[in-house]
Amino acid sequence: MTTENRAAEAANTAYRVRFTNDGVNYHNATVADPIPVGRQILAAAGVCDVENYSLFAIMPNGEFEDVRLDETFDLRGKGTEVFAYFETDRTFNFTIEERQMSWGKSLISGKALRNLAGVDERYTIYLEVRGGHDRPIADTDLVDLAGNGIERFITVIRETTEGLFAVPSADRRYLEDNGLTYEIIGEAGSSGVVIKDFPLPPGKFDRDTVDIMIQLPAGYPDASVDMFYTAPWIKLKASGRDAKCADVAHQFAGTSWQRWSRHAEWRAGIDGIRTMVARAELAFQKAA
Repeated sequence: MTTENRAAEAANTAYRVRFTNDGVNYHNATVADPIPVGRQILAAAGVCDVENYSLFAIMPNGEFEDVRLDETFDLRGKGTEVFAYFETDRTFNFTIEERQMSWGKSLISGKALRNLAGVDERYTIYLEVRGGHDRPIADTDLVDLAGNGIERFITVIRETTEGLFAVPSADRRYLEDNGLTYEIIGEAGSSGVVIKDFPLPPGKFDRDTVDIMIQLPAGYPDASVDMFYTAPWIKLKASGRDAKCADVAHQFAGTSWQRWSRHAEWRAGIDGIRTMVARAELAFQKAA
């Protein structure tokens, strides 16, 4: 588009934008140029000394895109474009639900995290603590992003009801990264993760694959998961019998599951679906 055409378009259109510099409060403005550079966008926010500021576009998927002062940004999409700006020459990166974001201050509030990520009140935000207990972040809490490494946040739904449940992002990453097909089932306020067509040790059982169900208690992932369940029922090929401590039926979500009674200590903040899959694999290998 030529300069003359852009000027003509600008004369007839004002492009709506929204700004925030704390992730909580937003204000509206308009930009005349459909493809402004970063300094023009900052000027629309009321910033005078633009060289001292960093500017980010908050994309529809929630991720941040750095907009340099002399870099153009196309405002001709649908709806209102949203930007965050900071008086700083340093940014702090973090992830929430696998989305990379940037922040212009060392501290960020729980409410800012919630607003920026589009996380509604049904979910609790946790700061992922490797090798320890994940820390719940309230709206009024402040998190320091200036430490070593990139802070990672996950979200967990606060209440589980039939048809409304989401596994923590760490569990979803494990299942998806390992190519495991799964579905969420529920009954009377309780939920379970069903891993479909899980391979069994060759030649050991009367089936090659089985569905594994992991029933998640209230308070998961801090609350412990104990046993796991399989369907259809499987028997040892050599004897035609059920495996030891796997001979009790468990009715859940319309299916009669084979209960595998296998117990171990649960480490809150560390253990999860990965733990239960490993426990099931070991039980299948040692079944007698």
